[in-house]
Amino acid sequence: MTINLPGPAAAEPADALASSFSASYAGVIAFIAVVNEGSFAKAADRLGIGRSAVSRSVQKLEGQVGARLFIRTTRSNSLTREGEIFFENCKPGVERITQALADMQELREGPPRGKLRISSAVGFGRKVVAPLLSGFRDLYPEIAVDLLLDDHMADFTTDQIDVSFRNGRMEDSQVIARQLIPMQMIVCASPTYAAGYGLPRNVAELADHHCLNFRMASGRLHEWEFKVEGHPHKVLPKAMLTFNDTDLLMDAALDGQGLVQLAGYQVCEHLRSGRLVACLPQYAPDDRGHYICYLSRQQLPSRIRVFIDYMITQVRALDLQCASSPSVAAALDDMLACAV
Repeated sequence: MTINLPGPAAAEPADALASSFSASYAGVIAFIAVVNEGSFAKAADRLGIGRSAVSRSVQKLEGQVGARLFIRTTRSNSLTREGEIFFENCKPGVERITQALADMQELREGPPRGKLRISSAVGFGRKVVAPLLSGFRDLYPEIAVDLLLDDHMADFTTDQIDVSFRNGRMEDSQVIARQLIPMQMIVCASPTYAAGYGLPRNVAELADHHCLNFRMASGRLHEWEFKVEGHPHKVLPKAMLTFNDTDLLMDAALDGQGLVQLAGYQVCEHLRSGRLVACLPQYAPDDRGHYICYLSRQQLPSRIRVFIDYMITQVRALDLQCASSPSVAAALDDMLACAV
């Protein structure tokens, strides 16, 4: 009985692929160039290499395919029958590779077009990013935008994200992060609450107040952040109301249910209108920001570059900073005077 054992032939496909990758591609390009240009010298000029390099590449290719591809004379070069067959088989593939390279160059340098997938935390995405997309689409109608709102931090690779908006402190060294605006964390309440319960004068007095807490996507409660005597200080106040949605937190604060700490972009409008009053500004942290993030500064497709530039310009132009809001003392004086 004869037993046939698997031999070295089992590894031939992988070896052939490796050999093809290392030797064939340069030879095929040289071969195609010689056919298109009509001579080895002109092919060398077209490829920007020496004539001898072109000749060596073609010779290696002929050795690999086991056939002569050109009939060479002192005056001309013509294809053999095998060369004609090889050229007809290779030409479509080379043209597709050339077109693919041209497409990539157009995406990087040509008119912006294609699909753009971006991610953002829910609150910032709804309040800031989404309203700006209409103007962006007016400028770049050939760019399709896919906006993903999620308080989980999106992964650029797994989620196929082109651009991400992130809040807080940037600790990921793998991404390019450009700050759009500083992130102000503001403690505030409605005038009704302030009239009934007063406002805390320091962080410790939060324990004596009704507070509204935010539950993050991870399930953890979000700690309130402050800067006390120059050092970061976190507090998790006891709360009778907790939500996993910042819009619900805002509604509860406006309804006089208690104190809340939210980002400046979420409360500025209400502070200016007097529907909310702020407190503890002297303890606000100053090391946070709103960032636009992407993976590389190099070889960015034009659709990504124009989106980044547009968003930086537009977000910074928005009036999202609360430094000009009325002082707490002045707001309280006006409110109490009206009550009398």
